[in-house]
Amino acid sequence: MPWTPNLSVGVAQIDNQHKIWFEKAEKLFEAEKNRQAQSYIGEMLNFLEDYTKQHFADEERYMLSISYPDYAAQKRAHTAFIEQLAKLKSDFKSTGGDFLVILNANKLVIGWLTQHISSMDKKIGEYAKNHK
Repeated sequence: MPWTPNLSVGVAQIDNQHKIWFEKAEKLFEAEKNRQAQSYIGEMLNFLEDYTKQHFADEERYMLSISYPDYAAQKRAHTAFIEQLAKLKSDFKSTGGDFLVILNANKLVIGWLTQHISSMDKKIGEYAKNHK
């Protein structure tokens, strides 16, 4: 699931951060194909926890700097993702990374990367482009 130009938001910092997310997601899928997902999932969740918070903070700061009108909806989506990620991390700790945790991690990452970027984040770039 590589990053493709049609997922570009049009804001270099946000696009570059999204690309790193895609690289990590690709490694998770690769690990899964090689039956190594259980050993990689903990590393992936730790990365996501740290990187996501930084990315969301950067994205939210950018939205505020351009007076983005849908900031509140984005903030709610970011908060919901962080909560889902925390639950997933808790499930991982309690189960040791069973199949369901791996499946849920895949769903969370795929859903976020494809749906959120294409439905919400792209609107940030459109707004920025139209309100310079």
